[in-house]
Amino acid sequence: MGPGYTRERPGIAAARRRDAGRHCSDMNQRRLLRTGVLGAALVLGLSACATPGAGPGAAPDAPDGQSLGTVWPAPPETEVIGQGTVIDSGGSAQFCLGAVMESYPPQCHGIALQGWSWEGLDGAEPSGAVTWGAYAVQGTYDGEVFTVTQPPILLALYDPMAREDPTGGRPGTTDEATLLEVQEEIHERLGAEALSSWPQDGRLWLQVVWDDGTWQDAADDDFGEDVVVVQSALRALG
Repeated sequence: MGPGYTRERPGIAAARRRDAGRHCSDMNQRRLLRTGVLGAALVLGLSACATPGAGPGAAPDAPDGQSLGTVWPAPPETEVIGQGTVIDSGGSAQFCLGAVMESYPPQCHGIALQGWSWEGLDGAEPSGAVTWGAYAVQGTYDGEVFTVTQPPILLALYDPMAREDPTGGRPGTTDEATLLEVQEEIHERLGAEALSSWPQDGRLWLQVVWDDGTWQDAADDDFGEDVVVVQSALRALG
């Protein structure tokens, strides 16, 4: 397994779109100057910065090579479940699906939680005004806010169904140098929406907060099929 790459999620679509627009021209300049192993065709395809989508659910037409990060998955229509750390600071709870800062108490920028209660929950650790714990949480997700609908399950006691391997156990064929270039490109485009990524067995594995297949299709279009495997941290139920 190659080096990993993690980012945290702000959970605010407006900030995401604003940041994307602000960094657009800088990203173009860096791409034009870079002479990586992806080749001139990909660099030229990325040289025009498309207008970001209008947030969750938006799917504007995007130029070739610039779809990932300009189209956004629609929020899930069913309830979802996710595994992570809940951090409650002064009554404002967040669901952290990605990296958590190794401080005491811990910190993160996760999904805003509604309907969260510590009453009757095991595994909570308090420190001053902050309480946290690791749980599997079920609820609805509108693209920015996660609303709890069922009692959380202590993560140490949660036994999820194994994910189906989308590769069928077959190794990929992309060299690691190329995967590292793709990794950098994806994190530039998605920012904090990309929770983590790592090259493994000839592919780049990418974990995002939520994907309904939109970003997998976009990654296939931009980088070629069987190069990037997109996994959604939130899993749809039903």
